Amino acid sequence: MQLEVLGVGGAGCRIADAIRAAEPAEHSFLTDVTVFDTDEADLNRTVIPESHRVQYGPASDGGLDGDLERGLTIGREHADDLLERRDRDAPTADAVLVAVGLGGATGGGTAPALVATLQQRYDVPVYVLATLPADREFAATADASGPGHRVSDPAAGSETPPRPNAAANAVATLERLDGVASAIICFDNEAWLHPVESLADARDRCNRELATQVEAVFAAGERSAGAVAQTVIDASDVRRIVGDQSAIVTLGYDDVAVETGGSRFGLGLFSSPPDVETSEAVSAIETVVRKGIHGKLSLECNLETAARGLLVVGGPPAWLNRQAIAEGRQTLESALDGAGVLGGDAPRPDGESVFAGVVLAGVESDRLTALRAAAQRPPEP
Repeated sequence: MQLEVLGVGGAGCRIADAIRAAEPAEHSFLTDVTVFDTDEADLNRTVIPESHRVQYGPASDGGLDGDLERGLTIGREHADDLLERRDRDAPTADAVLVAVGLGGATGGGTAPALVATLQQRYDVPVYVLATLPADREFAATADASGPGHRVSDPAAGSETPPRPNAAANAVATLERLDGVASAIICFDNEAWLHPVESLADARDRCNRELATQVEAVFAAGERSAGAVAQTVIDASDVRRIVGDQSAIVTLGYDDVAVETGGSRFGLGLFSSPPDVETSEAVSAIETVVRKGIHGKLSLECNLETAARGLLVVGGPPAWLNRQAIAEGRQTLESALDGAGVLGGDAPRPDGESVFAGVVLAGVESDRLTALRAAAQRPPEP
């Protein structure tokens, strides 16, 4: 399917940046990528072309300092203008993906108004790709240097700006997106942080992980030269699974490197397709499907709470065993306790791995419950 990506706020801009970087040239799936932020310095840190970077609202240095109400006001005032300032008048894509970090004020304040405006103007689904703040962002131990102090990152010995309102902002933004976004795809930063990793280092790595998951699912239906899927997953299939009722969605992913066949002369020319043993192809698919379902999800959840599921198995065509893919779909159906499941394949002639992309829609998560509880606690003095 063809996707337009809009990044809003500092986190949203970085996510959009990562998705653009992850797009393979041989099966492009992005019609456009545009980023919006009140902080011009953050915009300029992206590699998005300048023509697709939009600064809006009052000029600011460092954003809105966590003030979500101010962000909501700015978002309502500028939502229409932001769409006018895009490089195109209307989406030519099958869907729009709005990327946003839920702990902040700029993205969290603007995303609900922007999504609502998109829904009013265009007849395509508008999905939100939302990152949840890590506990250390709002629960770290602060020093006594007074207002505006920085918070120690105990895992890395570094300092990051405090975000005491991050949990409350995340919950409030989710509530405002409910009933507005077609679906909300969540990525929980807390679950993906390494214990000895700084927030800055984790941010870049997590964005790359998230971009890989997004590409696996949303690029599934795009044809690669010389390869035709046995079962195509298109925009209507994605829409059937994630729905249009603001379902909470989580993604799973795994891949394994495989032998793809090299040049007969060792020069990268005249490469021949590998002679793949059926047992090897079946084993590779079984492995990535199992880990894609039961491994680390973008948002951890009880699998049986999922209302619907989607499985995409991709890789070099010679490795895409039809029976193994069908059995992978059955594995997902069993894991979801009989919930409705769609499945398909994504041939990648130039790929060097077999991968599985998993979508679980309508899930319930203890992490969201924990964030709601944290949002109700007053910030530590």
